[in-house]
Amino acid sequence: MAYKIDADKCVNCGACESDCPVSAISENGDKRTIDADKCISCGTCAGTCPAEAISE
Repeated sequence: MAYKIDADKCVNCGACESDCPVSAISENGDKRTIDADKCISCGTCAGTCPAEAISE
């Protein structure tokens, strides 16, 4: 199951995008989104997010 970003918590800092090993995260407007088809559910993004906006 792919991780998801809570748009209400996301501060669009980009930390998750640069740490994603499969480039599944991109900027979409003023927030980041995760492409579920690319996500390998490694959890790296969740551990990196300073706003705790990412969860399984």
